[in-house]
Parts: sequence; C-alpha cells; structure tokens
Amino acid sequence: MKKDLGLYIHIPFCVQKCGYCDFLSWKGTKEEQEAYVAALEKEIRSYREFAKGYRVSTVFLGGGTPSVLECGQIEAVFQAIGETFELERRPEITIEANPGTITPEKLAVWRRCGINRLSMGVQSADNANLKMLGRIHTWEQFLEGLSQAREAGFDNISADLISSIPGQTAQTWKKELETLADQQLEHISVYQLILEEGTRFYEKYAGHPELLPNDEESREIYLSTGRILKEYGLEQYEISNYAKPGKESRHNLKYWERADYLGLGLGASSMVRNIRMDNTRDMEQYLAKCGNPKTMREHVEFLEEPRQMEEFMFLGLRKTRGVSRKEFRRTFGQELDLVFEKALGKCLSNGMLREKKDRIFLSEDGVLVSNAVLAEFLFD
Repeated sequence: MKKDLGLYIHIPFCVQKCGYCDFLSWKGTKEEQEAYVAALEKEIRSYREFAKGYRVSTVFLGGGTPSVLECGQIEAVFQAIGETFELERRPEITIEANPGTITPEKLAVWRRCGINRLSMGVQSADNANLKMLGRIHTWEQFLEGLSQAREAGFDNISADLISSIPGQTAQTWKKELETLADQQLEHISVYQLILEEGTRFYEKYAGHPELLPNDEESREIYLSTGRILKEYGLEQYEISNYAKPGKESRHNLKYWERADYLGLGLGASSMVRNIRMDNTRDMEQYLAKCGNPKTMREHVEFLEEPRQMEEFMFLGLRKTRGVSRKEFRRTFGQELDLVFEKALGKCLSNGMLREKKDRIFLSEDGVLVSNAVLAEFLFD
C-alpha cells in the first residue's frame, strides 16, 4: 500500500523584497528563472523511483512569490510532477500569489494544471500600511485579483495578514481584519510581525520598540482576531490559522502532524520516514546538482525516538485541538503522561495547558506565550 505524501515546491523569486521578509527569496532575472525552473524539473524527475512508494495528497507552491512565474513555467513544473508522482483523486494543490502578479491568463493556466487553492499574500487591508510594508500591490488590486480568481472558479481562497505592525492599535487592526473578512474568504492566516535580523525592518525598528504595539496592545490584537473571525464563520484551528469548516490547509496540517512531506527546490525542507533534510540554499550548487538530490543536501538528520516525541508535542500543540494521548500511545507504545510527567504537571497546574477527555491543548493564556510552553517539552 502506498504511503501518503505532501510536496512542497519552493520558488525563490519576488518582484521585490519586502522590508520584514527573511525568507529565501530575491528579485530574479528572467534568465535565472528559466534556469531555475529547468533545474526544478530535473530535481522532480530524479525522484521517479522514490515516488513509486507514495501517493501525493497535497502540493504547495511557496516562496518567494510563485505567481511571478510565466504560465509556461508553471505548466512545465506540473508536467514534471504529473510524470513523476501519482496524485490522489482529489489532491489539495495550493499556489501562493501576490495580488500584484495575478492575471486572468495565469488563473486559467493554474486551474488547468490542477491548482485548486489560492493563498494570497495581502498582508494588510490599508494602502498606507501596504506601502510601509513594502508590498507591490494596493488593496484595490487585491480585490480585483480576488474577483478574477472567483470568476476563474477558485472556491478555496486564503489570505495572509500581518499583525502588530508599526503604528497599529487594536482598533485599527479590528477595522483591517473586518475589511478582509467581509470578502468571504475560506481561510485567513494571521502572523504577528517578528523583527528578523538582516531585514530592513530589524534595522529600522529593533532599537525603537516604542514604534511598535506594546505587549498589552499585541495581546488584545491577537485575542480579538479569533473573536472577530469566528463571527464570520472562520474557526481557529492553529495558532495563526482560521478556516471555514472543511477548509483547513491540508498541506500545513502535515507539518503539525508530522506526516511525510518532500521539499523540492532551493533550500526546501523535507520530513520523510522520520528523516529531516534540507536542500542547499546556494543557487550555484542547486543548479549544478539538481539531478542528484543526495549531493545537494545541506543537512540530513534521522530523528531518534526522543526527538520524535518532542516534535509530537511542540508541533501538535500548535493546533487548537492539541494532542491525543491515544495517538501518542499508538505511535510510541508509551504513556504521554509518564514520558512528559514533569512538563505536563507544570503546564496544567499553571493554566498554560488544558485537558478534555483524551486531548491536551494550549489555553488562551498558553497561546500568548506558546514558545515558552512548547519549550517545556524539550528533553534536556
């Protein structure tokens, strides 16, 4: 019986680099894009033997901005996928898209390729904020792209927002969030701004915390997000993600549930049979070695059982449903309450975790300090 597999395809190109972004991405030339897509096709096809043991249920094109690729380039990538991997009957296939790069022609091609889920990086519903963030699109362009996507037949559309940005208050956030939610999207992801070293935002704001919402304001922004989106029929199912029933991201759930996924492309990460692997982040190396993935891996780690248990907890607890004692016992043949006796006792007693029947999950207070809570489940 074939095992289930997710595919992640990394497209590192953008129209321009945003001030807050530390992802592996840059503004590539046409020549770079052509060379990269040819290498990506070669890498995909190199997995022909591996693919025989798997059936793909999700594909996710991320970046960067995959929607900058030309129609023929997207078609070439999907032709390579289709010739190499067996896809299940109704896979979830997502492409990340910047509203400033969407056209009716691209949408039609994406649909023909089997793409059935669109993740739009809107980031803000306010034009002044979009300019401050360094986005290339306006709110009006997002609305136009959304309308075009609906006309093209997309009925599963997600949008990303960034919260706790410079100058934001709980009140201005409420207005932005409601403006986006009014568009009747199936899924919304909300990511709190993190100042990453090496970005323009880090240089500008790291030494000036007074320009950012304080802890109390950020707390209210986060807590209000779930309340507001629930009124629009979107339920929180993970720390940063909200969806209408049945529209949760099947691909992203693979990460939190430690399912097998294969990363293809520059710097892409994989987790297959408890082995974590990262492709090289060096473009020259990638182009030279794409036909033999084993030679271009920067990091390969087999996860021993203690590490698997850690991941079960700190990835699983990101979901609002949390983790299951029965599933832990079925996976590891041990009792969760004994393996993590000290951490569980501490976090349940201080109210950071709650339990209901078989499941253990973060409380509202626990979500607000989730990194500290999740760190409790790391073995010394």
